[in-house]
Amino acid sequence: MAQRILINSTPTHLRIAITEDGRLAELFTEAPDTEHHVGNIYLGRVSKILQGMNAAFVDIGLEQDAFLHFSDVDSTMEDGTDDTDTDEDASDDRPTTRQVESTEVALRTVKAATGKKLPTFSTKRSGNITINLQPRQPVIVQVTREAYHSKGVRVTTKVGLPGRNVVLLPFDESIGVSLKVQSMRERRRLRAIAKSILPEGMGCIIRTAAAGLDESDVRNDFEDLVERWQEMEKLVKGSKGPVLLHKEAGIAHSVIRDLFKDDVRQVVVDDHKLYKEIKAYVQRTAPHLNGKIELFTDSKPIFDVYGIERDVELTHARTVPLPSGGSIVIDHTEAMVVIDVNSGRASNERSQEGNAVKTNFEAAREVARQLRLRDIGGIILVDFIDMQQEDNRRRLIGEMRKETARDRAKTVIYPITQLGLLQITRQRIRQSMAERSSEACPACYGTGRVQSPETTVQAVDRWLRTFRARTWKMRVTVAAHPFVISWMERHASQTTRRWLRSYFLFVKFREDSTIEAGDFRCLSGSTDITKRYM
Repeated sequence: MAQRILINSTPTHLRIAITEDGRLAELFTEAPDTEHHVGNIYLGRVSKILQGMNAAFVDIGLEQDAFLHFSDVDSTMEDGTDDTDTDEDASDDRPTTRQVESTEVALRTVKAATGKKLPTFSTKRSGNITINLQPRQPVIVQVTREAYHSKGVRVTTKVGLPGRNVVLLPFDESIGVSLKVQSMRERRRLRAIAKSILPEGMGCIIRTAAAGLDESDVRNDFEDLVERWQEMEKLVKGSKGPVLLHKEAGIAHSVIRDLFKDDVRQVVVDDHKLYKEIKAYVQRTAPHLNGKIELFTDSKPIFDVYGIERDVELTHARTVPLPSGGSIVIDHTEAMVVIDVNSGRASNERSQEGNAVKTNFEAAREVARQLRLRDIGGIILVDFIDMQQEDNRRRLIGEMRKETARDRAKTVIYPITQLGLLQITRQRIRQSMAERSSEACPACYGTGRVQSPETTVQAVDRWLRTFRARTWKMRVTVAAHPFVISWMERHASQTTRRWLRSYFLFVKFREDSTIEAGDFRCLSGSTDITKRYM
């Protein structure tokens, strides 16, 4: 499969597209003023522990406290017992309680002192585990999922500092090698390099990109990460409150670091400055790939030249067409994403079952593609067209699993339910494309529908009736959204003329675009009297 990485940079936006055999497979976008948190490492402080939720909330300096589930706590913070002497007569060369709280506890060199009952977490593999966490305790955490809806970021204490060839694990002594490195000889060589340079108590994950590299290239990556971690340790020792220790690189750097490998045919960049930065980084970390980076100089837009702009536009569409005339309709709710499969005019097959199978298999491939493109996470329900034969249902599940196998986010496919719904869960890391590139409509509050003008006019009529019952004033001004005012002016026989005839009221209209489509204001002169006569 031929892969390309296309990078389109403008003053207002950065777009990175990954194509597979010429077709858009993944899309990353970033606005200059957008703040991202995934990958950032913070020195935080535990603000609250909720045993009933098996979780803690950690203050890391953001508006909302971060969510730390007990399953995301590393082994160095399990089975916590205090073996630190905190007595006033302790010798001067031992850490005091205050020093322990600000440095050693956060860096996992000692356990936190506590006289309180510590929280526990039950696991199938190890049974009950005691979690060495308590309120106000300093802790180093890394963001694993962006905030979405009303939920804050999710964090873990299993910190990993990523490089191009290795991921440094400061609190884990294990050494792992990517499963994609299949040669046992190469795996042993890479492990030996790691053991020769890793400080005591640290571990790493050796990435696929390290396979076949000279020892000096792998060693340089290790040394750079260890040096960066040591700088972070110094920052921890000099800080008291929540502080950002490490900020994850921008999206362009992250994509090149994580995805630009030997199987990528070409990287094309249309910005000269960004092109030079990428060239310099690749020359330093993977010089054998430097020849694959090209500067795009055509006057036409890069995505148009490579024929993917139409696919990019479809990532914002609610309805996505299928090759045979059917379509899938994607709707976002608070709890899940619901996808409906429609056959449309896709009726080339002679039997209903044959038509359903054809449309469903096309839909399965497109659903898997759209999940990656839009970065949809959480619970996904797909309402496929009903199929009577159980064998076709099993084949559809197999097709869905095959198509999602290339997805880097963890995706689980469940059997089709009795109602014909396919359940999918996909790892949520960052906001979906819809959340990043759109906001709730101020007129409909994100529902996709607004109250009809007739309904609003009925509410105005009820208000005027109450107004006339309580006062004999002759004039009133109704302010509403221009959409509603336009309707009332076109239907004067049902509005102004009827109100004059029935209530003996002269009603004037005033357009106000700041008022929601289903609301209105009534004014006497310049005074808002709406609530007075509700």
